[in-house]
Amino acid sequence: MKTRKELRKLKSILKKVKQKEEEVSKLSDNQLAALTSQFKRRYQEGETLDDLLPEAFAAMAVADERILGKHPYDVQIMAGIALHLGFLAEMSTGEGKTLSATMPLYLNALTGKSCVLVTTNEYLAIRDGKEMGEVYEFMGLSCSYPPANADEEDNEKRKIRYSADIIYSTNTGLGFDYLFNNLVKKADDRFLCDLYYVIIDEADAVLLDMAIMPLVISGVPRVQSNLYALCDFFVTALVQDIDYIEEEQAVWLTPKGVEFAENFFGIPNFYGKEYFEINRHVTLALRAHVLLKRNKDYVVTDENEVELVDAGTGRLMHGVKLRGGQHQAIESKEKVEITQEFRTVASITYQNLFLMFEKMAGMSGTILDAKDELFDTYHKKVVRIPTNRPVIRDDRKDLYYKNAQTQFWSAVAKVLEVHKTGQPVLIVLNSVQDTDLFSKLLLQENVPHNVLNANNAFWEAEIISGAGQLNAVTVATSMAGRGTDIKLGEGVRELGGLAVIGVGRMDNTRNERQARGRSGRQGDPGFSQYFVSLEDDVVNSEDNEKLEKIIDGKRRITKHRLKKIINGAQKIKTEYSEISRKQAVQYDEVLKRQRSFIYEARDGLLDGGTLAETQLIEIARRNIHEFVKENDCSDRSVLTRYILDNVSYTIDEGLTTLRLDDKEAIERYLVSRVRRGLGSQRMKFQDRDKYEQFIREATLKALDDGWVELIDYLEQLKYAVSGRASAQRNIIYEYQNEAYESYLDNEKTVKRNIIRNILLSEVSINKKGNLNVIYP
Repeated sequence: MKTRKELRKLKSILKKVKQKEEEVSKLSDNQLAALTSQFKRRYQEGETLDDLLPEAFAAMAVADERILGKHPYDVQIMAGIALHLGFLAEMSTGEGKTLSATMPLYLNALTGKSCVLVTTNEYLAIRDGKEMGEVYEFMGLSCSYPPANADEEDNEKRKIRYSADIIYSTNTGLGFDYLFNNLVKKADDRFLCDLYYVIIDEADAVLLDMAIMPLVISGVPRVQSNLYALCDFFVTALVQDIDYIEEEQAVWLTPKGVEFAENFFGIPNFYGKEYFEINRHVTLALRAHVLLKRNKDYVVTDENEVELVDAGTGRLMHGVKLRGGQHQAIESKEKVEITQEFRTVASITYQNLFLMFEKMAGMSGTILDAKDELFDTYHKKVVRIPTNRPVIRDDRKDLYYKNAQTQFWSAVAKVLEVHKTGQPVLIVLNSVQDTDLFSKLLLQENVPHNVLNANNAFWEAEIISGAGQLNAVTVATSMAGRGTDIKLGEGVRELGGLAVIGVGRMDNTRNERQARGRSGRQGDPGFSQYFVSLEDDVVNSEDNEKLEKIIDGKRRITKHRLKKIINGAQKIKTEYSEISRKQAVQYDEVLKRQRSFIYEARDGLLDGGTLAETQLIEIARRNIHEFVKENDCSDRSVLTRYILDNVSYTIDEGLTTLRLDDKEAIERYLVSRVRRGLGSQRMKFQDRDKYEQFIREATLKALDDGWVELIDYLEQLKYAVSGRASAQRNIIYEYQNEAYESYLDNEKTVKRNIIRNILLSEVSINKKGNLNVIYP
């Protein structure tokens, strides 16, 4: 195994921890807690965290036992060491990831910098934050976790939460807080801690499964487009394989389809920049009709509203909409009322969010399978931590079926067989629809059971924790109750432990391993078995007619061929998901540098930075030079319009006597108008600080407005370029090329608006001394 070298290192450090633990265990509670201040002092005096690790881990291990009644196993200490060293640790289900994290979090918090543990849902963050918080507080460190009702948390409360030494959070909560923190208008409203050290629980779910879609904050509504209905009608007239091609969850127009579009809309170049909106809306409509399926990707509710279905959990995603107009395109397809489309004001991928941390680590029960992708994307190695006790679970061979009817009834028969013995059974399926169907089949057989659809993590955790009790039958999606151990009830071990029945080939082997891992924790007995068929969602053959004949029994197939088709489909799905994640990173790379520059510039302004008058004049000089170069200034009305729109609401005599054939004279005149305008605005302020505050706020507004325009355009551009995926067009290259041009154009716009905001704003100071500005 490639991790042997790493394991030897972990065992070597573990030995030192165990030696120190003998000394630390003899200390009183007060002496143990006092070690924290000693460790902090030693760190400040020059010792490294690696130097302190054996003693700090030993102290935390003893504290865990005294406060929580749980002493970390040797393998948990090894996992903690791996997390401190920045590895992604694979720990089997039930091996105690939560306790393992206490040691590296404690050690890294000795720096005085905030340390964050990120997990997949609020239930886990609150549960672990409350429980583990007791031991941190005993050792003199503060700990925080999300409030039960996040809507009641304002920036001041967030500031308190993020000022804790150790912070438990969710991946979505942290991501959106990062974006919101960079949208504040005042320095005092910022609340986020420095991004120093993060441990990601359920790391494969967060870093891979959830990383395809970026986090997006929507803001002001855009003007509603009238192109949705027209483009929807156009798409219904297209013919597959003649006008468009569908392949691996992508769809694009053929040359004939492009020609048809140009004739239909009466335009000379479908891909011309001036026809961007037509291109975008056609692509959205094409995706809505071809790629996005009703009752699989979304549903239409009784209220005639389109609601998305979470592919991972199968649950409805209330209030969540696809971006860039895709949701509105589906609504047009389904002939329901088209909802308001909103501008994107902030966006980031999980990949780039977590790469901003100085130190990053993660843990999961199923992460080794994706080690290559994780190294390529996050530059992190995966190490598999040995189990505390040998795994004796019996992972039986998969059973393959031609159709879903035989597959489901065979699985039901197996459940009945096991249930008669009293042995608990956990049935894991891919979607809410499948859990509902399986539940109905069990009801026909009079089998009492619980159904978990990943709708409510709080009560599901309570139910699934009891799934190992005598006679229990639990039907669940793969994500339901994740993070909660299933412990065996009295007498269950003797019956063979927990039986896991998987129904349906999942999107990847990691999800299947995670489901199997629900059984056999800490050396418990148990077995797992999967029932799969050609009608599983993951199976997607190009020759659907041939596949249908096999499913209907009209065409014979060998068991080997059946297995090859089903497993091959899963492999293709896994590869496609990896490509999609890489594509998401490539898209966001375009924004990454600009986002970093913009956020740094915002922070500088919020922290009191400003632009000197010489800098403002230089910006104005460049703006004017670009204007004179690109416009026919021999027309006096062009100059008049420029002055009224950018410099002043008045025209002076200088313009009437200006020589319009002398471009340098025009530039000098316009710069002089800018100087006079700056002087006029400056005279309105008796307080120099207030004037600088005005300059800061005017600059910040121009920066923010330009940034929103840029990222909103780029969000739409993703969908537009996705329609160009033919052999002749590289969509990433086209996106990057057009995005760079947009960035340059946007930079010019921001600089124009900085000067415009300063010169044309109406400024006043109220009785309380507060600055009031009405921007142009």
